[in-house]
Amino acid sequence: MSERISHFLGGSPISVAIRLILLSVLVGFILSWLRWDPYDMLDWAMRTLDWVWRSLFGSMERAVYYFLLGAAVVVPIFIVSRLLKMGRR
Repeated sequence: MSERISHFLGGSPISVAIRLILLSVLVGFILSWLRWDPYDMLDWAMRTLDWVWRSLFGSMERAVYYFLLGAAVVVPIFIVSRLLKMGRR
């Protein structure tokens, strides 16, 4: 069982824990130096997701609008042209 855990973690649990602690302190120092906190990163992620959502489905809304606007002109012209073609036969 211990061998499976070591294989999963990529080393002994103690050495992996020490590496994670050191890496966490280093990343925490860099983020503090940049004056970022978890709230800022979460806020940025949420704003980015909101922008992506609005970009994708906002453009979808415009596409549906353009489709309906064009169909209001094209479909009646199509129907009239078919009726005129049937009248010639």
